[in-house]
Amino acid sequence: MGVYTNRKQTDASPKRAAESDAGFFERIAGPFWDQVRDVINEWWSHLPDHAQPGVRSRLLDRNLDANVFSALWELYLHEMLIGSGCNVEVELRLGTRGKNPDFLVTSDGEQFVVEAKWTAQRLGDEGRHSVPAQMVDAIDRVPSPNFFLSYRLDAAGTGTPPQKRLKSGLARWLEGLDPDQVIAGYERREPLPTCTWQEAGWCLTFQAIPRSPDRRGAFAGGTIGVHPSQWLDEQSNRVLAAVKKKGGKYGDLGLPFIVAVGHAAFFPEDQDTETGLYGTSVMYAHENLPAMGRLPDGYWTDARVRTHSRVSGVLTVDNPAPWTWTKNPPVLWQSPDPNSLPAPVLPTWGSARLLDVQVERQSAAQPPHTALGLPEHWPVGDAFARR
Repeated sequence: MGVYTNRKQTDASPKRAAESDAGFFERIAGPFWDQVRDVINEWWSHLPDHAQPGVRSRLLDRNLDANVFSALWELYLHEMLIGSGCNVEVELRLGTRGKNPDFLVTSDGEQFVVEAKWTAQRLGDEGRHSVPAQMVDAIDRVPSPNFFLSYRLDAAGTGTPPQKRLKSGLARWLEGLDPDQVIAGYERREPLPTCTWQEAGWCLTFQAIPRSPDRRGAFAGGTIGVHPSQWLDEQSNRVLAAVKKKGGKYGDLGLPFIVAVGHAAFFPEDQDTETGLYGTSVMYAHENLPAMGRLPDGYWTDARVRTHSRVSGVLTVDNPAPWTWTKNPPVLWQSPDPNSLPAPVLPTWGSARLLDVQVERQSAAQPPHTALGLPEHWPVGDAFARR
């Protein structure tokens, strides 16, 4: 038994707005995605028997997308550790609080503990002022071989409007437009055609954007070309929040302890992680000369919290996902606290450490794909082949 057992996928269309991540991974067709499913199945089979059901359940969870990517993050870490020659035991009871961290790792006769945490930046929740996912999917499925659509929400109703009338109305409007005439008008600085749709308290304004001649046709792909702008959540340091949540969970482990954070973000910044762990970098004048310092507000540099020394290092990977596993390098941020037990740096991990007030960085000795048993450029091919 594996995670994905259906071998007859036929739908190669991109992920829909209302589709769960688990449903997408099971549904999407194509050689690129066959490779992804095959590797997930193989890595899952490398887990001990007692850990397989829980990971499989999360990978197939259509109710909570975070479960899917947290399970993928754990699979990635487990495979990287065993691919680095480590012996890995899963969910043993350890520490003074009698709980079960993810991995007890033995490397060259030395043991350390790894706890996985996946965290993601999200689009701001606009609540009642956002377009329902089912409605977005309906707009994207409007037949439109000659135009893309952009849309703007002007007013939100209390329920989901009838999608059939919305689709048919948009289709009729688009069929009456000539893309070449619209392009010619745009070159004369005429505005692009717009259409306002109202029903059941909803009001949306659509704009028709001509497809280039080589992208027109009956199977031209999704209709939405431009989504409305959305705010990103403003939590600046998700890595720090993840380490705070996991760092004290197990009490005293008596072993080096690494919190491994899979950090999914639109624009990940190492500076945020550096500040969160080592403190805010500041410039000040010393004898009329500029000097660099750090505020004592980092995870390891806050003198008010002594238990943070239990965390030996924080391993981060930006945007971990099957299509980035072989590309995005792990970095181990090492604790500067002299009371922390030192954690090993594996060959496929870069490292960062605080020396006085400066951060010294070292690149990995080997690229990540060497520990994962995958080609450097994997998966092979295009995720969504052009039609």
